[in-house]
Amino acid sequence: MAANPNQILQDVNVLGPLNDQTSKILSKDAAVFLALLHRTFNETRKALLQRRVVRQAELDKGYLPDFLPETRHIRESDSWKGAPPAPGLVDRRVEITGPTDRKMVVNALNSDVWTYMADFEDSSAPTWDNMINGQLNLYDAIRRQVDFKQGEKDYKLRTDRTLPTLIARARGWHLEEKHFTVDGEPISGSLFDFGLYFFHNAKELVKRGTGPYFYLPKMESHLEARLWNDVFNLAQDYIGMARGTIRGTVLIETILASFEMDEIIYELRDHSSGLNCGRWDYIFSTIKRFRQNPNFVLPDRAAVTMTVPFMDSYVKLLIKTCHRRGVHAMGGMAAQIPIKNDTAANDTAMASVRADKLREVRAGHDGTWVAHPALAAIASDVFNTHMPTPNQLFKRREDVHITANDLLNMNVPGKVTEAGIRKNLGIGLSYMEGWLRGVGCVPINYLMEDAATAEVSRSQLWQWVRHGVDTAEGQKVTKDYSLRLLGEESKALAAKAPKGNKFGLAAKYFESQVTGEDYAEFLTSLLYNEITNVGPPHGAAKL
Repeated sequence: MAANPNQILQDVNVLGPLNDQTSKILSKDAAVFLALLHRTFNETRKALLQRRVVRQAELDKGYLPDFLPETRHIRESDSWKGAPPAPGLVDRRVEITGPTDRKMVVNALNSDVWTYMADFEDSSAPTWDNMINGQLNLYDAIRRQVDFKQGEKDYKLRTDRTLPTLIARARGWHLEEKHFTVDGEPISGSLFDFGLYFFHNAKELVKRGTGPYFYLPKMESHLEARLWNDVFNLAQDYIGMARGTIRGTVLIETILASFEMDEIIYELRDHSSGLNCGRWDYIFSTIKRFRQNPNFVLPDRAAVTMTVPFMDSYVKLLIKTCHRRGVHAMGGMAAQIPIKNDTAANDTAMASVRADKLREVRAGHDGTWVAHPALAAIASDVFNTHMPTPNQLFKRREDVHITANDLLNMNVPGKVTEAGIRKNLGIGLSYMEGWLRGVGCVPINYLMEDAATAEVSRSQLWQWVRHGVDTAEGQKVTKDYSLRLLGEESKALAAKAPKGNKFGLAAKYFESQVTGEDYAEFLTSLLYNEITNVGPPHGAAKL
C-alpha cells in the first residue's frame, strides 16, 4: 500500500513565500519527493562534509595529498568505462552557461551553441524567488512555453532549428535551502535543486529526445560522487525510469578531487557524462586547502594562467582520464564580455578568447564554455576547425604521465602588486554587493564574474596577509595595509554606485576575510542569511 502523502509531509515545512508560481513547482507530490531525498541522504551528506573538516586539519599540519592506495585497482584497471554519450550529449563543443532568469534562459537557448548549462549555483544568488522562478523558467522552456514580453521587446524561442541540450547545475553539497525544512532541518540545496528539476521534467525531457542531465559542482572526493549516484538511482526508481537515464558531468574544481578523477567517474559510471575543468574554483580550492602552507603562496591572479605547472598538469590528467574511460573532457569558461565602445580593446579581448579555445581543442578537450552569446561564434570556429568530429574521445593522451608532485607544483612566476591587491578587492566587493542584491552573475571590467572569481580574490588576500608577503613595490602585506586598501576601494565603489547599494554591507563581510585570521569555507555560506526571506512555516501537507 502506498504511503499517505500527508503522513510523509508531517514535519515538512515551507518557510518561503507561497504564491501561484510557487505552488506550480512546489506541489504536494514534489514535496513528498524532496522529503524522501532528505530523509534518505542528508546524514550521509553531513558526514561527508565533516570529512572535509578532518582533511583540512590534516592539510593544516603539512600533509600533502596523493593518489589513494585503496583505490589503485580502479585507476589501473582497463576493464571499466563510463556510460556512452547520451542523446543530445554526443557533441558538446560549445556550451553556454548562466543563471536561470527568464531572459537568460531564452537568450541562451536561442544561441548558436550545442548545450546550455542552466545554473542554480555560482552564477545565481540563491534567494527563494531566484530558485523557485528558475525552476519555473526551465519547466516552461522544456515545454516551449517560456516566451514573454519585456517592455517593447518580445523574447521568443527560435523555431528554425533544434534548441541546445539543457543541463542543470545544482548547488554544491555544502549549501542548504533554508526555506524548505524536513524534520526541523533545512534541506540540502543540492537535493532541492536536483529534486524539483528531476521530478517535474525527467519524463518530459526523455519524451523530447534528451534526458535529465546535470552538472555536479564542488565535490572533493569520490565518496561525494557515490552519494550523487545513489541519489540518481533512487530518483529513477521512484518515477519508474530506467537507471542510467540521468547523466552527470562533474566539475573538477577542487584540488583534492583532481587526485580522484578515475574514482569519481567510476562511482558515477552508469550516469557519467564526463568531467569539466572548473578553472577559477580550482585555483580557489588550491589556495583554500593549503592556505596555511607558505609553499603554496601564489602571485597576482593574472599570473595564474592555464599554462602554469599545477594548472597545466590538472588539465592534461583530466583529458587523459576522461578519454581512457570513454567520457567527455570539457574545457573552461571564457568570461569576456564584448567591449562595444573600444574596438582595439575588444579585438584584444576576443583574440585572448580565441587563443584560449585553441589551447583547449589542441589539448584534446571535447568542448568548452562561454558566458556570453557573442563568444559562441569564436569558440565554434576554433572547435569546428580543429575538431571535425563530434568529440575527441579517440585522443587517448597516453603521452601524459602526471604525478602528485605535478599537481602540487606551485612554481608560478610573478609577483604580488598593489594593483593586484586592489583588483582583488574591487572584484570581491563588486561581486558580493551584487550577490547581496540577489544577482549572482556580475559584469566587472568586461568580464562576467561569478562566485568563483570572488572566492579567488578573497582567498589570495587572506593568504598574502597570513604569510606576510612583500609586494613588488616593497610593501609588506599586513592586516592594517589590507584593511586600509579595502576601505579606499569600498568607498570609491560606493561613490560611483546608485543610492541604496550594498557596498557598505559587502565591505563589512569582506573585512573578516582579508586579514589572515578568520576564513569562511565559502563566501556564499557566509552571506546566505542576508538574502533569505524565512517566514512563518507553511505545512507542506497543505500545498
